[in-house]
Amino acid sequence: MFNHTRVTDFIMQGLFDHPQHQRLIFGLFLCFYMTAIMGNSLIIGAIAIHPPLHTPMYFFIANLALVDILCSSSVLPKMLKNLFQEKKTISFDGCIAQLFAFTLSSGTELVLLTAMSYDRYVAICHPLRYVNLMSKDICISLAAGVWAVGTINSLVHTLLMLRLDFCGPNLIQHFFCEIPPVLALSCSSTYLNEIMIFMADIFLAMVNFLLTTVSYSFIIIAIFKIQSSKGKQRAFSTCSSHLLVVSLYYSTIIYTYIRPTSSYSLDKDKMVAIMYTLVTPTLNPVIYSLRNNEIKVSC
Repeated sequence: MFNHTRVTDFIMQGLFDHPQHQRLIFGLFLCFYMTAIMGNSLIIGAIAIHPPLHTPMYFFIANLALVDILCSSSVLPKMLKNLFQEKKTISFDGCIAQLFAFTLSSGTELVLLTAMSYDRYVAICHPLRYVNLMSKDICISLAAGVWAVGTINSLVHTLLMLRLDFCGPNLIQHFFCEIPPVLALSCSSTYLNEIMIFMADIFLAMVNFLLTTVSYSFIIIAIFKIQSSKGKQRAFSTCSSHLLVVSLYYSTIIYTYIRPTSSYSLDKDKMVAIMYTLVTPTLNPVIYSLRNNEIKVSC
């Protein structure tokens, strides 16, 4: 038996090592964060109060907006606060809470993107059966399943993190508490954690990406069969926006998680993390909704 002094707080390395640029970075990131919160909140409000938007597609867009708010809010407020602190600390409990919230949002978004691609598949490939296949009860069940999967996944990783001992270095090589850099600080075996991370990512990332790819393969085939050029253009416009966000999000998530902790690269991972915690939540309202005439009218 060995006695270990448990770490009570962590020190974050921060985003950039250029103090002279802190104010500029703070202003830029604050603008992005406020844009993400206001844009996604506006989308949720418009969909909630405007009856013509009470359709399965907009129902899932509202869920996506909620996920994006959770993702940005779990990371950005603490990061912005730390920009003006010489010692960028976070309590152990605060770190675990941040890790849980961020893992919940990222896992939920992966499954939600698959549900959204299925909705588009049914709408384009089976338009006559769309009302029955995407009824209100089915949509609510799909959304509940999406959030349940994300919650269970996050809870499993959080509980596995709590069983570890943190008794040595407490410097997190990142600007927020994410699974790989926190695991790197553990003074006990992380073998089970890495196995569960790999298994979860095979399901959440690879399987969902495969399902999304299959859905869009059928969609593209169906679009080529459309006789009207306007119909093709409209369908391609909707699909291209979704595919752009799916490709961006999956590439960052797979790069971050489908690899061993030993290959963790600080500088590259910070840039990638900015993409899926700040840039993607800001762009999603524009890509998915603000380009839609019905959203513009309701707003």
